[in-house]
Amino acid sequence: MSPAQSLQVILALLFIVGLLLAMAWVARRSGWIRQHVNRTDLKVLGTLRLGARTSIALVQVRDAHLVVGVTAQQITLLHTLPAGPSGTQAAPADFTESLNKAVARL
Repeated sequence: MSPAQSLQVILALLFIVGLLLAMAWVARRSGWIRQHVNRTDLKVLGTLRLGARTSIALVQVRDAHLVVGVTAQQITLLHTLPAGPSGTQAAPADFTESLNKAVARL
């Protein structure tokens, strides 16, 4: 094998490895690959998008439900819901509908 052919094979392999790394980076940034942390004391029960980078989320932390506002810069606690009589409270069937009713009451 001549030096020119060896260089061509090495460059082709480097291109393929670089292409695989770029595809893995894109897949991770776009959310196709998710890192799962198996935590039983923290669950996101529902979210409502308010804009491009803002949303409201209902989060269960052990036996309490938290309503939080999420932006690109911070997460703000909006309201704390008490636990149900059995220690846990069932999530609303439709989070968007429940949130709209709560906002309408205000």
